[in-house]
Amino acid sequence: MNASPRDPGRGADAQREVAGTAEEAAESERQRALLGALFAARAVEAEALAAALDGEGDVAAGLRAYRSNAHASAERALAVTFPTLRALIGAEDFAQLAREFWHAHPPQRGDLGDWGDALPAWLAAHAALAAWPYLADCARLDLALHRCERARDAAIETASFALLGEHAPGALRLRLSPGVQCLTSRWPIVTLHAAHATGADAALFERARARIEAGEGEAAVVARDGFRAVVHRIGAPGAAFMQAVALDARLSDALTAAGAGFDFAAWLADALRCRWLQRVERCEG
Repeated sequence: MNASPRDPGRGADAQREVAGTAEEAAESERQRALLGALFAARAVEAEALAAALDGEGDVAAGLRAYRSNAHASAERALAVTFPTLRALIGAEDFAQLAREFWHAHPPQRGDLGDWGDALPAWLAAHAALAAWPYLADCARLDLALHRCERARDAAIETASFALLGEHAPGALRLRLSPGVQCLTSRWPIVTLHAAHATGADAALFERARARIEAGEGEAAVVARDGFRAVVHRIGAPGAAFMQAVALDARLSDALTAAGAGFDFAAWLADALRCRWLQRVERCEG
């Protein structure tokens, strides 16, 4: 039988349930206010939100310390993932950028190594960076390198390459190795990456500057060499071919996308030498 509101045996329990619900709601509201303070774009906003919480001084000081630590962690994490971008804009400006990005796209998981996917698009839309339009594509390349190094290991299935001599291109698909990506840009991203790598010489900077001024774009293939991801420059036909392969095209369609001047034999030699290609598959149907 359901207890009525007058049931003395249930009255105390009901009151405790109501009180518990009110406490949970208050705690939930407190947590929402705390998160709002942590992710506030300006310190003054954080202070205003902190003042709404119990123990104003202690909470505000704690929030400032937490936000400072979060900003430093964000800067360190992004510096690991985007070293070319950091070298391009300088350490001080990169730190400010990391703080802005942290507020715009806060981490959703505990592993900051998985954070930063949204940065290239965010850079492209950042009004203050419009004078440096190549930054977003340089960040895309940095991100591809970072993701490549974190990709799963997979053995190259060399026996499957015999299928290339046994079947027509329309019956086959190529599978790139995990982490391998091909990026195209209207900016010289391969040269910019090389110019801002440790130990780069002055000639690379001049080459990058000249190619930017000439509007010379480049395409890059990112792949692992041992445990380290590296960048390979590739021509437009090869880039078109690899991007078609990445989109699950049949080999015949990928060859069409590359165009009549594409040298598949030369590409295959590079793919085997640089471990771009994991296997060849028969198409179903």
